[in-house]
Amino acid sequence: MNMTPVCPFVKAARPDDNNASKKSGENSMKHQVESESKVKKEANDSASASPKCPFGYDSQSFKIGPLSCTVCQALLFDTSKCVPCSHVFCKSCISRFKDCPLCGADIVKIEPDANLQGVVDRFIEGHARIKRSVSSDKGEEAAESKQVIYEDVSLERGSFLVQQAMRAFRAQNLESAKSRLNLCAEDIRDQLEKVGNTSELCSQLGAVLGMLGDCCRAMGDASSAVSYFEESVQFLSKLPKDDMEITHTLSVSLNKIGDLKYYDGDLQAARSFYFKSLDVRRDVVKQNSNVPSQVLDVAVSLAKVADVDRNLGEEKLATDGFQEAIDLLESLTLKSEASGLEQRRQSVLDFLRGQLPDKQEQAEATV
Repeated sequence: MNMTPVCPFVKAARPDDNNASKKSGENSMKHQVESESKVKKEANDSASASPKCPFGYDSQSFKIGPLSCTVCQALLFDTSKCVPCSHVFCKSCISRFKDCPLCGADIVKIEPDANLQGVVDRFIEGHARIKRSVSSDKGEEAAESKQVIYEDVSLERGSFLVQQAMRAFRAQNLESAKSRLNLCAEDIRDQLEKVGNTSELCSQLGAVLGMLGDCCRAMGDASSAVSYFEESVQFLSKLPKDDMEITHTLSVSLNKIGDLKYYDGDLQAARSFYFKSLDVRRDVVKQNSNVPSQVLDVAVSLAKVADVDRNLGEEKLATDGFQEAIDLLESLTLKSEASGLEQRRQSVLDFLRGQLPDKQEQAEATV
C-alpha cells in the first residue's frame, strides 16, 4: 500500500476531482493563450531570449543531453571516465559494469573527470537564469535603450532538479538524487525568505523533504530518513489544512515515519504516527467527502493502524479497524472513467478482507 508520489511542482488535478479537472483545463487554455501572446511579443523583441534551455534540458519533457549519463539518464554526478575508451558516466552507474555500456570496450580503470563535472555544476547553477527585457511602450527611442535584466525562474529550476533527481532515484543512483534534491530544497528556502510562506512553495518544500527522506531510506540511513520526514511534518503542520496537496504530503510523511518505526520494532511509536496520519485524512474527508481518492487514503490509514493493533495483541481493535475500512470502500461509488481508482479500491479491499477471520473462526472465538 505504498503511496504514489506526486511531483510537488505540478499542480495536477486528482483523477476523480471533476471541479479540479475542469479548472485545470481552463487554466491550461488560459496558459496557452498567454504563452502564444508572449511568444508573439518576444518575436518582435530583439533584446529578449527564449526561456528554453539551449542544451534541450526542458523541465517538462524527457531529454538525454550532452551532460547526461546514459545509464541513469540524469545529469552527470561524480563524473567518471572509462579507460581506455574515455566515455563518461556517473561513478555510481559505471561502477556496476566491467565493459563500457556505450562501446563494449573492457574497462581497465575508472578515473574522475573533474573538468566535466565542473561544467555540469556550473550548468546547474545557471539553469533557468534567462534573459528578459523590460517591456516599454514609449516608442522606438525607448525600445533601443531597453534594459536587459536576469531573472531566476525558481519553479522551472525546481521542476528541472526534481525531474533529474527522480531519474537518478529510479536508476538507484541515490547520491545523485539526494544532491539534486538538496539543491532544490535550498532554492525553495531562498524563495521562502524572499516572498514568505506561500502555499505553493510550502507544499513544494514539504514534498522535497519527503523525497530526501526516501533517498536516505533507500540508502539504509533510517535515522536521517526519519529526520527529513519529521522536518517535512513539522513544516507542513504549521500551514492551513485547506490545501489537499499539502495535507496529502503531510499524511504521507507521517505514514513513512510510522513505517520506519514499525520496521524498527517500535510498534507504539508506529501506531502513534499512523494514527496522526489517519486524523489528518479524516479531517480532509470531512471537508471533501465527494473526493474518492481521499476516502481511499483514509481506508489505507485505517488498515495501517489496525495492522499495528493486531501485532500489539489488540485483536478486537484490529478487526474493528479493518471492518471500518471495508465499509468505507464498499460504500464508495466511482465513475466509469476512474478505472485507476477502481483498481486501487479493489486491491485495498482484497487485502482488507484477507485480514478478517472467516465467520466460522469468529463463531468458535465467541464460544
